[in-house]
Amino acid sequence: MPVASDVIVVGSINADLVIRVPRLPRPGETVSGYNFKVFGGGKGANQALAVARLGGKVRLIGNVGTDDFGAMVIKGLASGGVNVSLVEWIPDVHTGVALIMVDESGENAIATAPGANRHWATRGAPYFRNLFQTCHPHTTVILQLEIPLEIVEAVTAAARDYGLRVILNPAPARALDDELLRRADVITPNRHEASELSRMKITDLESAREAARALLNRGVGCVVVTLGGEGAVIATRAGIFHAAPFEVKAVDCTAAGDAFTGGLAVALSEGLDLFSAVKFANACGAIAVTKEGAQPSMPTRAEVEELLRTQSPPIRRI
Repeated sequence: MPVASDVIVVGSINADLVIRVPRLPRPGETVSGYNFKVFGGGKGANQALAVARLGGKVRLIGNVGTDDFGAMVIKGLASGGVNVSLVEWIPDVHTGVALIMVDESGENAIATAPGANRHWATRGAPYFRNLFQTCHPHTTVILQLEIPLEIVEAVTAAARDYGLRVILNPAPARALDDELLRRADVITPNRHEASELSRMKITDLESAREAARALLNRGVGCVVVTLGGEGAVIATRAGIFHAAPFEVKAVDCTAAGDAFTGGLAVALSEGLDLFSAVKFANACGAIAVTKEGAQPSMPTRAEVEELLRTQSPPIRRI
């Protein structure tokens, strides 16, 4: 029986412990915050919830510990429409945790303790090959780098063998070999991640263009570099383009990239062309920064459609 998911997300599941601070502390400094909340998080979980909120059918593959944080995040994902039947509960290991500080401009600093996200002993290459051979050929697979790299390699290899679309969000930043990058139809690095992958410092639109070109030359099908309030750079074999940003007031930039990646997956799975899909994804990221928290900030379809109705930032060749 084919797996019915339009999107399969393989990735991390965390509890996010968030402190609001007037400014991010310098090394060795203590800053007094004024608010503390606990949210569901993890790039994999965030992206899965983003897909579900936008009306996509999504299955999440990941791990949590048998603790209160695990129960909390899985309950939230399931109630949000994410199919969590393939999430494993790992005994005697804590659920992944992220400690997040957010300043008054919405900028953040994050440290993570991966916990259960590192435990994939029961699911290697054969598991994913067996799963993907049952998938509809138009299924999209999303991955990030908060899980072991050998799992990312196994998933991308199996997905390519069965003709599934692969979107790789290369976060957090790390060096990747060309073979892995060539398996991705689309990669969605932010400015920092694109700099790490290309080994080129990104300071403006021109340097973002050159970094995207360098990544394209390594064999990626399409590169979309997200630039926050500056929009996104799209690099394809047909040329390099700039998608201008939506105008919104940023409150918390946490998980804006996850909203973008989830939105891009939904738009592409619905058959939108690349430019329309990036504009849709940009709208998702823009809405996410107007709200607190990672998963609570994932936009609904109605919110995205309203923003697209009221603003239409251009996409131009650069």
